[in-house]
Amino acid sequence: MTLAQTHPETIEEDRLRADLYNYLGVMLAGPPDEMLLEQTAGLTGDASPLGQAIEGLARVAKVTKPKAASREYNALFIGLGRGELLPYASYYMTGFLNEKPLANLRADMAALGITRAQNTFEPEDNIASLMEMMGGMIVGRFGNATPLQRQKDFYNTHIGPWATYFFADLQGAKGSVFYASIGAVGSEFLSIEQEAFRMMAG
Repeated sequence: MTLAQTHPETIEEDRLRADLYNYLGVMLAGPPDEMLLEQTAGLTGDASPLGQAIEGLARVAKVTKPKAASREYNALFIGLGRGELLPYASYYMTGFLNEKPLANLRADMAALGITRAQNTFEPEDNIASLMEMMGGMIVGRFGNATPLQRQKDFYNTHIGPWATYFFADLQGAKGSVFYASIGAVGSEFLSIEQEAFRMMAG
């Protein structure tokens, strides 16, 4: 399954990174339909922790119906008034919505030429949008592919400080079954990204 819009010069490893960021973005933006669940059920992984998390997600997807995924998504993220989790950088980093992390993100988005989609009413610092932004930066969906150092700066500012905590909360949320598996994949993937960025010079 390929979800990234890639440019020919994007190397294979980066294409795979972008695919996973984009996949997580799609899954966290709204409940999966039957086709996306079927595609997810067909995913395979290797013996690495990330590969095993992907295998676990595929197993859960095989027995998950769209209605059940939709109920779970609504309980986790929408609820009556609010869901069990608030998937926003501002909330995780300050305890409040629409705080300085969102303003900082908007400034960075402007500098990178990233504009929010029309008819989108969610604050831009929600986890789905940030995953989509990283995927797009890697493959050049917002212009040229973003240099690795700039990816690192964006990640360390807007994702690194909080997203691993969010994915841990997603795994532990009481209504989380299918999405607990998404949380496991997100946790393993971001631990790889953080280590790779940490090992970069600068």
